[in-house]
Amino acid sequence: MDTYKINIAGVDRDLIKYPVDDTTEIAAFIMFGDVEVTERAAAELLKRCPEHDVVVSAEAKGIPLCYEMARQGCREYVIARKSIKVYMRNCVGVAVNSITTSEVQKLYLGDVDAAFLKGKRVLIVDDVISTGESLAALEELMEKIGVNVVGKACVLAEGDAKNRDDIIFLEELPLFKK
Repeated sequence: MDTYKINIAGVDRDLIKYPVDDTTEIAAFIMFGDVEVTERAAAELLKRCPEHDVVVSAEAKGIPLCYEMARQGCREYVIARKSIKVYMRNCVGVAVNSITTSEVQKLYLGDVDAAFLKGKRVLIVDDVISTGESLAALEELMEKIGVNVVGKACVLAEGDAKNRDDIIFLEELPLFKK
């Protein structure tokens, strides 16, 4: 098993490499179940992020970070869902195509979450930003409901995302050519 060694907020991890196509591999960063990295990454990102009232992420891999940043900071978070649930009414949705997902997905917010976000300073977070497609979808969703995004943050900036000047991140994560 080929791995990539990385230090995230003072914690060493070996990330397993997986192919995404015939020429490229990614080192998979999975926060699910890694409480130490989640807590430390959230604390470090909060030091770097602008003041905000609520943290927003997309279902599912960004949820641990979103929750932990809210727990340590503003105490409020909202998750954009990948499907409409029975309790969601008058949903707003956008399409997203992520590097780690084989097909186009949608992200939704119901009217209760949209109303909650109105007038708030929103910080969008995710575990990894690579192509920026998930981030762009979250930004589009926030724009559709008229919300003020004050910042965008992630734990790792993968590939060319490290060159973006509009995101806050802790570490670079390269893409690997096969």
